[in-house]
Amino acid sequence: MSSSTTNPQSSSSLYSSIISPEYSTENYLSWIYNTYLFLKRATVTLPDYSVKNGFFSDIIRDLLKVDRIERGRVACFFTVKSSVVNTYGTLHGGAVGVIAELVSLACARTFVAKDKDLFLGELSISYLAATGANVELEIEGCVARSGRNITTTSVDFRIKESRKMVYTARATFYATPVSNL
Repeated sequence: MSSSTTNPQSSSSLYSSIISPEYSTENYLSWIYNTYLFLKRATVTLPDYSVKNGFFSDIIRDLLKVDRIERGRVACFFTVKSSVVNTYGTLHGGAVGVIAELVSLACARTFVAKDKDLFLGELSISYLAATGANVELEIEGCVARSGRNITTTSVDFRIKESRKMVYTARATFYATPVSNL
């Protein structure tokens, strides 16, 4: 159904079917408008450096310290700081994803020829336990399997003090095929 043929009567009935019966469509639309006005008034101008592409990755890279690099293996340390915790005071899931991707790519790069372009095809993360602020993590990544066009890596996140595993990730990288044109 295109927006030009949308019947206002049917839209109203759609809203009322989604909203609980004690709220009217008018109250719902008023709530949306008031929320919009609030967000418009509360808008904060962000510094230019914080809206550039890859800003969050820069924060993670500043906190990630490389311990050792070997063929097919990378070990790092990561201290959970307040800039990467969520509202519960634990390491944000997006930060775990960024770290897993960075360490996985570093592992793959130690194994795959430099002339091959790699792209991330799949990343799966298991969140086993939460990690609080000011905890140091030991992160170890290794190449699980590498072929001509596909490389699979595994990354384990452990609390340095107790060696308890808190997150684990697997990533699959594909080599970009070269065109024969």
